[in-house]
Amino acid sequence: MKNDANLVTFILVLACATGCAGRQYGHLLASNDKDLVGSHAAGAATWNPLVEESVAKLLSRCPPAVQPVGFESHGDVPIDLSVVNSALAGGPATVCFVGIENKSAEDLGDFKDQLFEQIDSQINGNSEFRGISHRLVQTALNETRLRPDSLFLPANRDAFAAVLGKAGSPVDYLLFANITSGTTDRNKTSQRDYTLTLEMVNVHTGDFLKESAKVRKGYSKTRAGKWWNYGIFDQADG
Repeated sequence: MKNDANLVTFILVLACATGCAGRQYGHLLASNDKDLVGSHAAGAATWNPLVEESVAKLLSRCPPAVQPVGFESHGDVPIDLSVVNSALAGGPATVCFVGIENKSAEDLGDFKDQLFEQIDSQINGNSEFRGISHRLVQTALNETRLRPDSLFLPANRDAFAAVLGKAGSPVDYLLFANITSGTTDRNKTSQRDYTLTLEMVNVHTGDFLKESAKVRKGYSKTRAGKWWNYGIFDQADG
């Protein structure tokens, strides 16, 4: 009887272990919780800082859409500067975010759309800039039969801007995002440098600005490999 009871207990434990093996648990993260560091590819802990840094650096360098105009008084007629400034208010500069090109060693998966929305939201969150609907951008590309990379040619850029203007969305800047990576291998440990580059092209003049941000990430087959290559006091485990 005792052996039968032990056998039944063993079977129950084995069944529970087998049945629970595929179970997955989830929990909500608080706003101050750290992002999960991916073990095999870039994730939130890599992409989020890249977006925040690169967009902030780029927008801080872009001039406003309407440049101040100087006025001089004639004779004894004074100028009311408050009226002049009000009349010159042209609103925020309009940014057309064309898309993201991935040239890295990794497939972005669902992060590509996530990155697009993050960059677009950060642009619209700046009072000096206003984005154009991505659906409208895609429609304009389809109508002009142009690829995003062909918009660097002045004639193509003018045709694309004209379609957006007719749709009620005149554009001041075209924004392009590019993701690259560089990998360094040493035995069973590797380092991958992720770079997000943003390029803003002035539709009216053709001038452009580029800003980028970089995050370095190490991958090891074992925890000891991380300590050996990057230092034992680095606690950012992934």
